[in-house]
Amino acid sequence: IVFLGPTSQLRRLPAPPSASSARAGWSRWMGRFRTNFLGRSPGVDRQEIVSDSLDFNFEKSRSSKKAFPMVELGTLGALALSVISSVSIVVCNKFLISGLGYHFATTLTCAHLAVTSVFLHVARHLKMFEYKTLEFRPLIIFSVLNGVSIGFLNLSLGFNSVGFYQMTKLAIIPCTVILQMVFYQKRFSNTVKVSLGVLLAGVGIATVTDLQLNFVGSTLSICAVVTTCVSQIWTNTMQKRYSIGSTPLLYLSAPYQAATLLIIGPPLDHMLVNQTVLDFEYTPTVTAFIILSCCIAVSVNFSTFLVIGKCDAVTYQVLGHLKTMLVLGFGFVVLQNPMSARNLFGILVALIGMVAYAHNNERENQASKAKAQLEQSKVDVESGK
Repeated sequence: IVFLGPTSQLRRLPAPPSASSARAGWSRWMGRFRTNFLGRSPGVDRQEIVSDSLDFNFEKSRSSKKAFPMVELGTLGALALSVISSVSIVVCNKFLISGLGYHFATTLTCAHLAVTSVFLHVARHLKMFEYKTLEFRPLIIFSVLNGVSIGFLNLSLGFNSVGFYQMTKLAIIPCTVILQMVFYQKRFSNTVKVSLGVLLAGVGIATVTDLQLNFVGSTLSICAVVTTCVSQIWTNTMQKRYSIGSTPLLYLSAPYQAATLLIIGPPLDHMLVNQTVLDFEYTPTVTAFIILSCCIAVSVNFSTFLVIGKCDAVTYQVLGHLKTMLVLGFGFVVLQNPMSARNLFGILVALIGMVAYAHNNERENQASKAKAQLEQSKVDVESGK
């Protein structure tokens, strides 16, 4: 259903009597696949599908009402892909770092982005997405900022307690909301703010244990929060400003992000671990899990850009806290980690906040879409007169 759309549309398609109509059906199928999973805006998708399809009239006759479920399925697919891939890579990296002693997190992230860049390069040559160009200056600033934000997050974890690091991650949502309200004139209703507050309270109860403050760690945490918020907001705004999909943007920025982390990663890891990445003994097991982590990271990076492009930075952070709750649940159920009443209560409160945010955010999105359609209809009527 996710790939082909509603079954009612399938019943309206006639059986292909010839090779030409079979090619037309294949072209339409690939167009829908790109619409749902490669992160393009609805308007651009529709135009590109028309240009790729052999049956122009079929695509041109599709109404926006029929196309809407396709876009929603794509969003749900992106959210599901992000959750599954992120939880998987957390489990893989936890064993790699805690079980096998590979503590070079920033260098590992560099490898993730390098493998992602290679994968997308192959995908481009297979014409799985449309290549687009972007101005070099905003691209390099965006890429370097993403790499620096990863470095600050790892430094924050290295110079702070685990509890304070969790507080740093919780601060990303309110900081993102403030930045969007101040610099992008985006408005959040009181119900959405209350939902986010409930969510953050639940995550804080479930994850924050000790809070040990120090000046260097606090400064690094502030830098991590600001750079992460700005980079995630830009991921969304750049896709809209330059009319570029999530996949082409990731394809263009991944090499520069990898290069940034290649420069800052090894020295930063050496400072945190007191060992260079070249001094580590790479056994076959360690190598296998590094390769597995890089393969999962392709899906993580792809879904990250896709979710932020289809939704926004706040929704992506809410999704990130859902992943945290799932990882905690995985530890309690599968790894038999001890679970206290506080952990359970925090998870329940966080889930209530997530459900409330999803409901209120969707209601506001529907209201804004209805308002935009009403204004557009008024414009069409006035222009017709």
